[in-house]
Amino acid sequence: MYFLSALGAGGLAVSFFMYLTFLIPHKGIPMATFDFVYPVLLKGDWLSFVSAIALVFIIAFGALHIKLLIWNIKQFNMFKKTEAYNIMKNGNAEVMLMILPLTFAMTINVSFILGAVFVPHLWDVVEYLFPFALMGFAVVGYFAIKIFMEYFSRLITNGDFDFTKNNNLSQMMSIFAFVMVGVGCAAPGAMSHNLTINALGIFGAIFFSSLAILLIVIKLILGFKNMFEHGIEIAATPSLWILIPILTLLGITFVRISFGMDHHFDQDLAKSSLFTLTSSILALQLIFGLLGYKVMKQMKYFDEYTLGDKKSEGSFSLICPGVAFMVFGMFFVNFGLAANGIVAKYSLAYFLTMLPFMYVQYKTVTLYFRLKRKFEI
Repeated sequence: MYFLSALGAGGLAVSFFMYLTFLIPHKGIPMATFDFVYPVLLKGDWLSFVSAIALVFIIAFGALHIKLLIWNIKQFNMFKKTEAYNIMKNGNAEVMLMILPLTFAMTINVSFILGAVFVPHLWDVVEYLFPFALMGFAVVGYFAIKIFMEYFSRLITNGDFDFTKNNNLSQMMSIFAFVMVGVGCAAPGAMSHNLTINALGIFGAIFFSSLAILLIVIKLILGFKNMFEHGIEIAATPSLWILIPILTLLGITFVRISFGMDHHFDQDLAKSSLFTLTSSILALQLIFGLLGYKVMKQMKYFDEYTLGDKKSEGSFSLICPGVAFMVFGMFFVNFGLAANGIVAKYSLAYFLTMLPFMYVQYKTVTLYFRLKRKFEI
């Protein structure tokens, strides 16, 4: 579970990249790169100030992600030699091994963002990089499937799943990993102008997203069934928010697939469909966000585990929902609202609709550093 500290840092780096992508004009290219960011920094206006702050946080959280990734790998290699690891491998908690491919998939995303923002003219050779990105996600996806199949086949063969300990949604960590790989594959699928890379990316995105959606149905029903029967353990209440990042990644995947189809498959993208898609995803996130907050508040999770002295490594799972809500909020404001003329870009209404998502990002950053100090990592 400590890998979530590295995952959260990577996610926060991505969240600050959203300001560059959606606020800096980058005509002809689907994301903000060094060639667009650097001239904006030299202007000395409000956008220069916002961009500079975003870059500082991207560097800080990107470096922290790499540092914590290395630390976690070392710790995990020592953990594999203990009896606790063998016990975990033969119980419900084996599914937590899916956090490894989940975190490594985030590493690929963070590396791509750092390269795009800080390497001049990288986009000139990006078509040569897309195949390597796809290969990277294919490798991560292979290990994700391998870990999951070993776990799932053991349960089917032995029938030793402990339903009394499944009174939460932590089993959905496997889904989180699959959608992270899926959204990674969708990036070359959306951005590449090579038909083969475009098709391979879209196929990979559909493959891992389909697997994730299938598992959502199974694990969501089982998880809520056991919670209704046994109640939820206080330390596991953050798992109620795991659907927020899953929904964000699925939503971005669908948007990227739509863009990819628009490039090569003669399927014009209706802007109104982006409004309905982003609104549907955001509505579901709000529902699960409110439900999780109500349960955690009622059980005093925040008082005891985030503000109090009690420790649970699962607290780091609170970072991902905050990051995911902010990231998809930017998609909603820009693709759902601004692209359809509901709010004008850079208007007062535009920035007011961004404020709730920026507030969630601020609270997530402060929570992250509070947890980092508490666990001394």
